[in-house]
Amino acid sequence: MAALASLARLADLALPPRCPGCGEVTGADHRFCAACWGSLRFLGPPWCASCQLPFAFDRGEGAQCAECMTEPPPHDGVRAAVAYGDVARDVALKLKYSRRLACAETMAQAMARLMPEGADLLVPVPLHRWRIWSRGFNQAALIAAALSKTSGVPMDAAALRRVKATPVLRGLGARGRARAVAGAFALAGDAKARLAGRTVVLIDDVHTSGATAAACARVLKRGGADKVILLCWARVLGEEALD
Repeated sequence: MAALASLARLADLALPPRCPGCGEVTGADHRFCAACWGSLRFLGPPWCASCQLPFAFDRGEGAQCAECMTEPPPHDGVRAAVAYGDVARDVALKLKYSRRLACAETMAQAMARLMPEGADLLVPVPLHRWRIWSRGFNQAALIAAALSKTSGVPMDAAALRRVKATPVLRGLGARGRARAVAGAFALAGDAKARLAGRTVVLIDDVHTSGATAAACARVLKRGGADKVILLCWARVLGEEALD
């Protein structure tokens, strides 16, 4: 045991924990430096009762944003650990494109505080098989696995499939995004029995326009899920979400 402890100390000296945002040495794994931590905007109530869009002040129990009052979403809310910004974007890109797989656990740790009560199942937003073959992994599934480990809520990465490759949604507009994801998702043949009456937490890295979450929620609810709540690392707020 003493030898193992010595090896661990040597490893810490050679490969010290670093900030997931900027790479500065920190005191522990998955811990942000003071500058990056200070630039993150952590999200939570008060928020819209339907979509969890953050409010600047508490509008009272059951208050909804204007969009949800006009057109209620097909899901049961979008919970995000942080608002999308420079640091949040860098962490997401390091996971997705630089294969910094430890960032999935960093995200999961920040997301865990918003895990819905009564959650029965974690379902990651799926990638198309061509995207998985080129990237080698699904970042949403890595985050879901880390969340499942810490929360005890089981993950089902096979329940939802992306059966149609979709283009980049940014810049398409609301109707274009909806058309792009139409028919893109389907349930696995044996998924209905696992979804029936369940509260499903849909896991993703970044929530932008909501088209993907809405399409996934519709499919999951048609499959028998009672509730579908999206839980993600970062949410794009303001005008950027409409681009």
